[in-house]
Amino acid sequence: MRKSYKFKKREKITKKFYFNNKILAPEVMVIDEFNKQLGVFETKEAVQMAQDKGFDLVEVSPVGNPPVCRIMNYGSFKYQKEKQEKQQKKQTKTLDIKSVRISMKISDHDKETKMNMAERFLEKGHKVKVELILRGREFEHIDRAKEIMNDFKVKLKTPVQVEQDTSKQGNKMFLILVPSK
Repeated sequence: MRKSYKFKKREKITKKFYFNNKILAPEVMVIDEFNKQLGVFETKEAVQMAQDKGFDLVEVSPVGNPPVCRIMNYGSFKYQKEKQEKQQKKQTKTLDIKSVRISMKISDHDKETKMNMAERFLEKGHKVKVELILRGREFEHIDRAKEIMNDFKVKLKTPVQVEQDTSKQGNKMFLILVPSK
């Protein structure tokens, strides 16, 4: 079976924290487990100090001169960081652009159905892209197509703002609507 490279999984971009013998700097600023600043030590000496206390030496700020390291349990520190990232990911709200397609020959009932669908999307806070596809001789009646798009926008029950006014690309006309606040 051939492997598909079309849909690659996105790699997590996580900040790497070096710990114990993986710290590359020759000297580090050490902070103990009670947040007291102990001073500048050689890396090997600081790692030995942390291991004597039963903890790890974790590089917290690599950009400092010398880098700042803290004596702590690396496993619980990594767990807390992952927990924070998950919490931040939950709080971010992604707005999608939902698409509604109509045509020049759309019946009134079908238009109402599409409008109800668009209203549901707008109530959830999504942007709505209204597409009108032109076929054959319909290209000659662009003014009629703009009228249908405007009629669709006006008949929506939820208040909307126009993010992008009616524009034409190829055989399609677009109108992007955003819920007004």
